[in-house]
Amino acid sequence: MTHYSEEMTRLKESLLAMSSHAESAVARAMRSLVERDDALARQVQQDDAILDQFEVEIDDTAIHLLTKAPLATELRLITVAMKISQNLERVGDEAVTITRRAIELGAEPQLKPYVDLPRMATMALEMLREGITAFINRDPERARAVVPRDTEVDNLNRQLHRELSSYMVERPSNISRCLNLMVISKSLERIADHATNIAEEVVYLYEAKDIRHTAAKSHEVENPNR
Repeated sequence: MTHYSEEMTRLKESLLAMSSHAESAVARAMRSLVERDDALARQVQQDDAILDQFEVEIDDTAIHLLTKAPLATELRLITVAMKISQNLERVGDEAVTITRRAIELGAEPQLKPYVDLPRMATMALEMLREGITAFINRDPERARAVVPRDTEVDNLNRQLHRELSSYMVERPSNISRCLNLMVISKSLERIADHATNIAEEVVYLYEAKDIRHTAAKSHEVENPNR
């Protein structure tokens, strides 16, 4: 294996490791919320530096590879790797946001059983996992299937916001807890957005088609006011 091939392999391996860390950060952030575990929440915050470092290293490797005048297919892989790592870093940022709100919520009695938020987290993480699996397996069809699922998470987010808004109107003492839950819901919706971005990049990588903002995203056609 040439040095160039080794670097390409290392780039892919770094992305897989980064994805695993990002997924774990979200799962642990949600556990800190449900179990009211402040120590776990703070650990997630500390570990965010790992994802930041992954992004820096992937960018460094990618930029170094770009100087080697790669072929068109390799060029797409390198640029897509940088975009995927950027989305994964932002997933980690959303996990940190969740933990900050979880700590605040842990200081007050629980407003309501957590049903919708864990469900949203499960859906978003499945989307993320599918997008990365599609990347590994060179499977753009699998990546395409991720994109419409974003609508389900968007709908849950809107539904939860409506419910929490009515809680705030009924009882002003609920306001701070409702706002924290709204922020967590929005973070989970954004994680699903990042998973969608990754899936779209995988389609571009293997089909050389940019499906962002196009009719190829069927859920955009069905929901023009999204």
